[in-house]
Amino acid sequence: MAGDHRTLREALRIRESDITDETVWRQRRRVLAAFGAIPALGLSACAEAEAPPAPTAPPPSPAAVAAGFSTDETLTREIDATTYNNFYEFGTGKADPSRAARTLRTSPWQVEVSGECARPGTLELNDLLRGFLPEERTYRLRCVEGWSMVIPWLGVPLGEVLRRFEPTSNAKYVAFTTLADRAQMPGMRYRSIDWPYREGLRIDEAMHPLTLLATGVYGKPLPQQNGAPLRLLVPWKYGFKGIKSIVAIRFVERMPPTAWNDLQPREYGFFANVNPDVDHPRWSQASERRISGTEGKLFANRIATRPFNGYAEHVASMYAGMDLRRWY
Repeated sequence: MAGDHRTLREALRIRESDITDETVWRQRRRVLAAFGAIPALGLSACAEAEAPPAPTAPPPSPAAVAAGFSTDETLTREIDATTYNNFYEFGTGKADPSRAARTLRTSPWQVEVSGECARPGTLELNDLLRGFLPEERTYRLRCVEGWSMVIPWLGVPLGEVLRRFEPTSNAKYVAFTTLADRAQMPGMRYRSIDWPYREGLRIDEAMHPLTLLATGVYGKPLPQQNGAPLRLLVPWKYGFKGIKSIVAIRFVERMPPTAWNDLQPREYGFFANVNPDVDHPRWSQASERRISGTEGKLFANRIATRPFNGYAEHVASMYAGMDLRRWY
């Protein structure tokens, strides 16, 4: 972090009236504590019965997609993006990961690629990314809790990495798994989600040029609390889709189970596309608190949430014909 960064306590000091998302967080934690009693209703049951319809609209041109690689919106300060995080493996408080994640060893690091592909294998991280030059992408990050950031990332397009493994025609989805090591991840000692953390994308989502495997942020290697050494970025989806500290990627034929959707499918859909017209059952998604560049105040302002987090012109064609209220 830059030498002029304030202490963590100073960085997180905001007015009591501004801490709306902390209420959301406490509600979410109560759900976690009771997850064993929650019936598996909603999207997961639908996914077992049928797959969503295939898209019917043509994709946007490469030039149009490339326009989504940057934004002129005010960046979130590095101190905020690296001390205000969700990473349950290191605790459920926003400041917990920036302290506890120091125990995470990020080298050496291996990633297993398996499933419906012609060239499966377990590779060292450097071998997985060999030949790719990191690209800088400035993306909006929208959390399902109702806050957002604008962050400059470094990484490589996921689709280009996946093509090296030659997925077969049976590869309809891509499943991801986070490291699960209680010795390095103290938050795993507490009952919350069903470890390890799991996420997934439809194959066309995974191959989309906006989907990024991030290895850095603010021009530096990715810090542990932000998902080092390898995390997923899907900027048109809610932040919980951005799985951190990835150790396994698997090509699968059926929609894979994912951590939050398994826990409470009526609240956290598999697709998780940002949609201001579909509220979370316990709060509105119509607006968000932007965390951006304001000294002494964590939340700069409240702004309207845009469909697909403002990336609709680049990704909406993938969901043509789908009922986005049902397949949320």
